[in-house]
Amino acid sequence: MKKNADNKSTGTPLGMRLRHARLVQEMTLKQLAQKVECSESLLSKLENDAASPSLAMLHRLAKALETSIADLMADDWTADQPVLKPEQRNRKRFLQRSKKGGIELENLTWHHKGGLLQGNIHIIEPGVASDGLIEHHGEEMGYVLEGELELRLGDDVWTLEQGDSFYFPSQIPHGYRNIGTVVARVLWVNTPVTF
Repeated sequence: MKKNADNKSTGTPLGMRLRHARLVQEMTLKQLAQKVECSESLLSKLENDAASPSLAMLHRLAKALETSIADLMADDWTADQPVLKPEQRNRKRFLQRSKKGGIELENLTWHHKGGLLQGNIHIIEPGVASDGLIEHHGEEMGYVLEGELELRLGDDVWTLEQGDSFYFPSQIPHGYRNIGTVVARVLWVNTPVTF
């Protein structure tokens, strides 16, 4: 059955998915907290949707729970059509610890379990950076649609402007920062699905 463009999905709260994934792995809050290097209190808040994790924390949780960020944050639907209209795209916002700005991910691909490819537009406010460097299996490529971005790959730092593209194996520790005065928008593609 095809989805109608006007059909809205409701999604499952992140906290419920985190708790379920933790219980499937037969882990206590304390065990998971030790694995991801955070407090039990923070994990409890995340599971009760009383706090939002940073991108780096979400990545550590997904890795520790042997799942992906996409599975933790996906809506309940799986698409059976190739087109995703702008009004159908989900956006996920991650606030900085200071609560002064953040990063938003706009999904360009339908989520489906077992998918190998994922595309997002990373929308990064001026001065905002990813929360530390992450590394995982896979490959990534991107294209700067607007703004300026500092891309860190291991010890190397690259300054990117509108029209620049990049590629790197995801095993290289990586992160980024908006070094400009306007919002940066970056088309970002991962394989396998990461976020």
